[in-house]
Amino acid sequence: MFLLYHYSYAVSSKIEPFYKGGKVQVSGDENHIFCTCGSRVNVLEISTGKIVHSVEHDDQEDITSFALSCDDEMLVTASRALLLKQWDWRQAQCTRSWRAIHTVPVASMTFDSTSTLLATGGCDSTIKIWDVVKQYCTHNLKGSSGVVHLVQFHPDISRLQLFSSSLDCGIRLWDLRSSQCVCVLQSHYSTVTSLCFSPDGGTMVSSGRDKICTVWDLETKKVKRTVPVYEAVEGVVLLPENEDFSQIGVKSRDLHFITAGSKGVLRVWEASTARCVYTQTLPSTPVSGEEKDDDSLSLTCLLHLPSSSRLATVTAEHNILLYQLPALSTQQQFVGYSDEVLDVKFLGKGDSHIVVATNSCQLKVFELLTNSCQILYGHTDTIFSLDVFKKGSLFASCAKDRSVRIWKIDSDSGKVRCVALGSTHANAVGSITCSRMKASFVVSGSQDCTVKVWDLPPDLSKTEADMCQLTVRATEKAHDKDINSVAVSPNDKLLASGSQDRTAKLWSLAGEGSIGLLGVFRGHRRGIWAVCFSPIDQVLATSSADGTTKLWSLQDFSCLKTFEGHDASVLKVIFVSRGTQLLTSGSDGLVKLWTIKTNECVKTLDAHQDKVWGLHTNRKDDKMVTGSADSTITVWMDFGSNLRLFNTHSKHLIYTHIEVRTISYNISHLLPLQCIVSLSLLRYCVVWNTNARNCLDAQAVLQVLLKHLPPEELLQYQGARTHLEGLIPYTERHMQRIGHLLQASMFLNYMWQTMRVAGAPLEEGEEEEEEEEEVSVTKKASTNNRRLKNGESATTNGNHHSESEESSEDEDMEENTNDQTKIVKSHPVSPPPQCQTFVS
Repeated sequence: MFLLYHYSYAVSSKIEPFYKGGKVQVSGDENHIFCTCGSRVNVLEISTGKIVHSVEHDDQEDITSFALSCDDEMLVTASRALLLKQWDWRQAQCTRSWRAIHTVPVASMTFDSTSTLLATGGCDSTIKIWDVVKQYCTHNLKGSSGVVHLVQFHPDISRLQLFSSSLDCGIRLWDLRSSQCVCVLQSHYSTVTSLCFSPDGGTMVSSGRDKICTVWDLETKKVKRTVPVYEAVEGVVLLPENEDFSQIGVKSRDLHFITAGSKGVLRVWEASTARCVYTQTLPSTPVSGEEKDDDSLSLTCLLHLPSSSRLATVTAEHNILLYQLPALSTQQQFVGYSDEVLDVKFLGKGDSHIVVATNSCQLKVFELLTNSCQILYGHTDTIFSLDVFKKGSLFASCAKDRSVRIWKIDSDSGKVRCVALGSTHANAVGSITCSRMKASFVVSGSQDCTVKVWDLPPDLSKTEADMCQLTVRATEKAHDKDINSVAVSPNDKLLASGSQDRTAKLWSLAGEGSIGLLGVFRGHRRGIWAVCFSPIDQVLATSSADGTTKLWSLQDFSCLKTFEGHDASVLKVIFVSRGTQLLTSGSDGLVKLWTIKTNECVKTLDAHQDKVWGLHTNRKDDKMVTGSADSTITVWMDFGSNLRLFNTHSKHLIYTHIEVRTISYNISHLLPLQCIVSLSLLRYCVVWNTNARNCLDAQAVLQVLLKHLPPEELLQYQGARTHLEGLIPYTERHMQRIGHLLQASMFLNYMWQTMRVAGAPLEEGEEEEEEEEEVSVTKKASTNNRRLKNGESATTNGNHHSESEESSEDEDMEENTNDQTKIVKSHPVSPPPQCQTFVS
C-alpha cells in the first residue's frame, strides 16, 4: 500500500456572516427573515438556515434601513446615498429607484397594512409618506426633534394614523388626513424602542430604555398603566388573549406582554398589576438572567410570528433565536456574525459537527449538513481554545474566566451539555489539550505561566448527573511568559508546551502527581504560537511569530527542518498524511501545505482576509476546517484523493483527454463522488480553456457535465458560478477564432478552385476544349480578313506595311507562347498553399 499525499484542498462549504446589526424583519408568511449586512439585505430561509436571496446596492453604500410590504411582494431599501430602491427580492432585481428627498440618511421605514403607503423617518427630523403604487410622495411631516428612529402605522388603516418617535422621547400621533400632529404622548425619559397594539386597536404598549413599559388608551390619549421592568427594554409583544399561556405564568385573561432587553432573557408581565409572572432562564447556565446582567447577552429586538405561534429574538452578538410558544422552548438558533473566530474543531460521530470558539463567552456548535446551530452558555468570558477527545463525543474548552470545561454531545439528538468544570488557575487559560488514547485527563496552559493536569472521572462519558468538578493531578510552573499552546503525545506519556518566551519544552507525564521536564527546544526568534506531536515519528513541530515552522527531534532536542514561507506569524501547525505533511496557518490569512521530505510548500490556500486562528482535520484526514478573524469558517475537502480514485476508474482520462464518453460513464456511476468530480472537472475545464491547444477538450468535457447535471444543480455547488464565469470570455474568443479559421479555409478552397496559373499544363479534356476554342477564333479571324479585303480595297496598299508588321508580331507572339509553354512544362506546378500560410 502506497502513501497518498494531500495536494488538492478546495473549499467545500463556508459559514459566513449574514447579519452585522441593524433592522430585522420576518416575512408575512413567516418563512424568511430579512436582515441587513453592510450594503446587502440577506434573506434567510428559516426551515433550512440558508441564505436563499440577497439584494445589494450597486454603489456599495451601507443600507441604513429597509421595509418589507405586508404582502411580501415589495422590499424597499434606503442607503447612505439618499436613494430608495424597490426590489423584486425573489429575483434580486431592482424594479425602481428614486431620491429620498431627505437631506440626510433614512433611519426608519415601515409599510401600512395595505402595502400601499410607505413611511420613511429621516435623520433630518422629517417624515415622508410615499404611495408606492402611484409613485409619488403624499405627505411631508415636520415637527419631530432629531433623528426619527421609529415610525409605525396604526394597524387599522381606516384611522389613517402614524406613530413616530425621535430624540425628544415623545410619541407623536399624526393624522394623515390633515397632515398634522394630533398629540405627543409623553411618558418615557429615554429612547422609545418599540410599539405594539391590541387586536381592537384601542390599547398600545410602548417600551423604552428608561426601564419602563407604558400602557396607553388611544381613545383618551392617556396613560393607563406604567410598568417598571428594571432593564432597558428593546422590544415588547402582546400575548394573544384567546390562548393558554399557563406554562409561562399567565393565569388570567388580563392584558399580558413579553419584554426583551439588556438582561438577555424574556419576561412576561401582567399589565393590570405591573407584576412579572415569568422569567426565562438561559439554557445550560446555572445563573439566571435576573442574577446576571451581561451586555453580550442582551437582546436588541423582539418579533412575534403569530401564525406559527413563535417569538424571534436578536442578541447583541447578532444571533437570531426562535422560541416556540407557549412554553418558550428554543426551536432554532442562527449565528449572524461570529466576530473573531479563535478556534474550531471537528466534533461528533463521523465528525458531523464543528465546535467554534469566538471572541465571545458562548460556544457555537454547527451541524455541517444543515448548518443548524447550538449556542452553548457556561463560560463568562472570552473562550480561547478547544480540543476534542479521540471518540469525538467529549471536548474541552478554556477561557479568559480562568476555567476549564468538559462538554458532551449526544450522538442521537446532537444536543451538547456541560458535564465538568475546573477553575483553579490564577489567570486566563489560553490553551488546552486532551489525552489521546482514552478520555482520562486534560492539560491546560495559562497566562499565569503554569501547566495543570486535570483528571476526568472514569464514568464521565456515561453519567447523566449534574455537572461535576475536575480534580488537579499536577501543577507546574512551565515558562516565564504566557503559555500559548500545549499538546499531548499519541501515547499520553509526553507533554509539549509553547510560550511567548520563545521556547518550547518537553515534559514527562509518567509520574504520579508531578510533571518532569525532559528538555527545552530553543531556536525561534519570537514567541511560539503552536506545538504539535507527529503521529508516527518522535518529532515535534512548532510554529512561531517569527514566520517559521520548525521540526525538532525528541531524542536530542535538535532542529531537524525549518519551513519558511509565511510573511507573518504562523499561528497553527498540524500533521497530516500520516505525519508526512504539515498544514500551517498564519496571520497573513493563508493556509500552507508542506511536504516534509522535500521541505517545500506544495499548496497555498487563500480563502480568508484576516488571521487564521483555527485549523483542524477530521479523523479520516480528508477534510479540514479553518476559522479566521474575518468571521468566516471554511470547510475544505481534499479533492485530490477523490480525483485519484476517479482517475483510476477513468484510466487517467482527465489528463490524457481520451474518449470523453468514458468520462460521461464514470460521472454517472460514481454517484457519491458526483459533486466532487464535477467541481474538479469544471475547475480543470477552466484551466484547459485558457489555451487554444486544449480548448476543444475542455468544451467536450463541459458538454458531458452539462448533459448529466442540470444547470440549476450545477450552480448550487460552491464556487461553480465563479468557474462558469471564467469559462465565458475564453469560450467566446475561441468561438470567434474558429469561425475566422472556418471562413478562411472556405475562401482558400474557393480561390484554389477558380484560380489558374498562367501557362500551366492542362488535362486532356481541357486541351481539347482549348483547341476547339482556338479553331473557332481562327475561323472568325479569317472571315474578318476576307471581309476587310473585299470592302476596303482602296486602303490595302496603304496598310500593307502595317499588316505585314502585325503578322510578324503575331508570329513573334506565337513563338514566345511556345517558349513559355516549354518553360512551364520544364517546371512542375507547385502544390496548393496550406491554410496556415494563407492566414498568415
